[in-house]
Amino acid sequence: MNVTSFRSWKRRVAVISAAVLAVTVAAPAPARAATPAVASYPTTINGDSADVYYPASGTRLPVALLLQGANVDKAHYSAFAAKLASYGFVVAVPNHTRALFGVSGLYPEGAQAGWTVDWAEAEDDDRSSPLYRRIDENTLVVAGHSFGAAAALSLSTGLCGIPFCPVATTAPGELEAVVTYGGNNVQFGTDVVLPVANAVPAGYVQGSADGVATPAEGRATYQLTAGTPKAFIEVAGANHYGITNGQNPAGALPDASAQTLCQAVGVETIARWSARWLLAQTGDIAAKRYVYRTGDAADPNVTVSYFR
Repeated sequence: MNVTSFRSWKRRVAVISAAVLAVTVAAPAPARAATPAVASYPTTINGDSADVYYPASGTRLPVALLLQGANVDKAHYSAFAAKLASYGFVVAVPNHTRALFGVSGLYPEGAQAGWTVDWAEAEDDDRSSPLYRRIDENTLVVAGHSFGAAAALSLSTGLCGIPFCPVATTAPGELEAVVTYGGNNVQFGTDVVLPVANAVPAGYVQGSADGVATPAEGRATYQLTAGTPKAFIEVAGANHYGITNGQNPAGALPDASAQTLCQAVGVETIARWSARWLLAQTGDIAAKRYVYRTGDAADPNVTVSYFR
C-alpha cells in the first residue's frame, strides 16, 4: 500500500478484496569521513517483533522509531535503519499487525511511540541488553514511510487520530521531532489537503519521482504545516520506494513511476537527511549547520526548502 496520500485510499478500497492496501546520479560526498560500526538484534515491543539497530559505541543515544509503510515488512528497511543508526540513534523497526477497515495487515499506529518509550526505559535498565545504560530515555524521534509517515504527522500534532490510531492517542512527552518519507496529509476520499498543526518539528523528505505520494501532495502538506521548524527536502530521481532495500517490496502497492536514482544512493541520501534533520531539532550544532546552511549546496541530489 505504502501511501499516505488519502487519495490513494480510494484506489485501495476499490481492490480491498484482492489485497487490501497491500499499500543515476553520482553519489554526493559522505557527510562523515567514516561510517561508525552498527550492530543489530531482534526484540519485541509491546508484543510486536522488532529489529533494533544501534552504534557499536556511544552512550545516551536517542531513540528513533521507524513506522513502516503499509504491508512493508521491517526487513525491507534494514539498510536505511542501519545508516540512520550510524548517526548516533537507537533505531527500532517494529512489525505492527492490526486490522484496518476489517482487513489485517502491517499498518503502524501512533501508539507505538509510547510503547517504544516504555521499551527503551526497560532496555536501558536491563543488564543483559547490549544497550544497558546507553539509551537517552528522555528523547524520542519518529521517522515514517508512507502510511507510517501519515501516522508520524498525526503524532506530531500531539494527538494521533483515526485511522493512524484506532482510538485517539496522546503523543509521549519524550517526542522531540518527526521526519517523513513519501508522506502527506491528503484527506481520505478527496483531493483536499488538511493542515498539520504540528507541536514538534516536522521534516518532509520527498522523492521527486514518487508516483504514490506525489511531490505536489507532499509540498502542499508542507505549505499547510503550521508549526515550525519545518523543512521540505526533495530527493531528485527517488520514487516511493527510494527508502527501502529494493523497489516495490512484496505485498506493498507498487509504484509505477520509475526511479532514476541508484537505490543505494537514494537510501543513503534519505537516511542522511533524515538523521541530520532529527539531530538538528535535538540541538546538534553540526547538524543544524548542515541542514540550514551547507547540506543543500553540497548535495547534487537534494533541494531544500525550510522555515526555522
